[in-house]
Amino acid sequence: MEDEKKGPGCSTWSLGQSTATSTQVDLDDWSSPDDPENPYNWSFGKKVYHASIIAAYAFTSTFMSSIYSSGTDEVAEHFGVSTTVSLLGLSLYSLGLSFGPVLAAPLSETFGRSIIYRVTLPVSAFFTIGSAVAQNMATIVICRFFAGFFAAPALSIGGGTTADIFKPSSRGIAMSFFLLAPCLGPAVGPVIGGFVVEKKGFRWLGWVMVFFIFATYTYSLWLSETYKPILLEKRRRQLGRAEAPKPTDGPGAMRTFVTVTLLRPLKMLITEPIVACFGLYVSVDFGILYTFFAAFPLVYTRVYGFNSGEIGLAFVPIFIGCLLATATCILCDRLFYQKQLAKVNAVKDLDNSLRIDEESFFHLDQPSQTTKHVEPEHRLYCAMIGGVGLPIGLFWFAWTARTGVSWASSMVGTMIFAWGNLCVFVAAMMYLVDSYGPQYGASAVSSNVFCRYIFAAAFPLFAIQMYDRLGAAWATSLLGFISVALLPIPWILFVWGPKIRQKSAYIITEH
Repeated sequence: MEDEKKGPGCSTWSLGQSTATSTQVDLDDWSSPDDPENPYNWSFGKKVYHASIIAAYAFTSTFMSSIYSSGTDEVAEHFGVSTTVSLLGLSLYSLGLSFGPVLAAPLSETFGRSIIYRVTLPVSAFFTIGSAVAQNMATIVICRFFAGFFAAPALSIGGGTTADIFKPSSRGIAMSFFLLAPCLGPAVGPVIGGFVVEKKGFRWLGWVMVFFIFATYTYSLWLSETYKPILLEKRRRQLGRAEAPKPTDGPGAMRTFVTVTLLRPLKMLITEPIVACFGLYVSVDFGILYTFFAAFPLVYTRVYGFNSGEIGLAFVPIFIGCLLATATCILCDRLFYQKQLAKVNAVKDLDNSLRIDEESFFHLDQPSQTTKHVEPEHRLYCAMIGGVGLPIGLFWFAWTARTGVSWASSMVGTMIFAWGNLCVFVAAMMYLVDSYGPQYGASAVSSNVFCRYIFAAAFPLFAIQMYDRLGAAWATSLLGFISVALLPIPWILFVWGPKIRQKSAYIITEH
């Protein structure tokens, strides 16, 4: 075998010689656009399977956050604590969801995606069992935090996995379905939890969570690695080539990992305006969503006399709103992004045609200089449309959840809110992934996960006091006014995003 150079910094490995040609395997990149090891070239069925795995992980992790809220009143009574203290089980789990991705995202960019998926969820199951059999509130709180911490990775690296598998041209639909999962989880949790608590008691909530973990992990047993650097490193090892040289070893490598890789998500949150803006917007929206877990029992019990099972059913409109949002995101992708993509591809085809004619005439052999691509800002249409639904839904709920007005009207408001919330969320994640690419996309998304679950942990803790003092109308209206203040963010980024991205140290927009 012979090592041959294709160009600066790029090597190939010759696999055997034939009378005419030799098979060349690129050691630093995919050998060709049709390289079978490139996840872009996987079969449709394999892509769908892997996309469904990360969706299942995301659904299970967020389902476990909200289902606990169904038992807070019974937990408070059983352990002799206030309802606010019992809500710590919800808040600490959300806090775990916020901190887990800060570690998981950079680890996935160092060691690969699959090992993170395989290791973390079983550990979460052990802590979930601990919370189910806990004999005091402190044990529940501690176990819930670590259960959330180890269930969280899919929420941050799922976006990176989607970017690994799907090209930007087909990523919109895949990302919409993936991001539906972490919004459906909180909606489905109370629906099931309400009836579980009513029939079996709060401890059975933990065993339901364990069942979901077991089912999800079993379904994921055939998971393959998707991260390009890890796949290329595996290829080098299989061919007997030494691993790519690392800049430092030992303490130096650990210092680089901690100061650069591990802290990257937090650094991006502070230094990247795009990450910070959508971090704030999505975080407030999720904080409001998790406020409903504390507010719904207050509102629907006091105003309409609902029992625990009926309160759980009040979350069904959120489920419906999420489905409508997914349809909206797919429609926006078809009507806006794909049209832009078609225009870009037409220009590329024309440029390539002219280049080929020029090379034939002048006998030149140089690569095309075409760098045209669809700007990530074209992912923002869904947020610009759906963002309007957030204040509309909140104000609708605020002034219809009252005596003399049917409970169905207020639930229409929550459905509109859920529609707008997911529209903004999907657009934000696709914008971050398209802007920062597979290399930094997981860190950008993990920054967003960190923010939104910090808010999700905090909002329920003051929800009861806020609704008690202000009443449902003005408490929810206050949240509506906040959503109005954040409404311009996607519009501002649509106009100024390209200039902001030019100054970023992390942007790797895919061409």
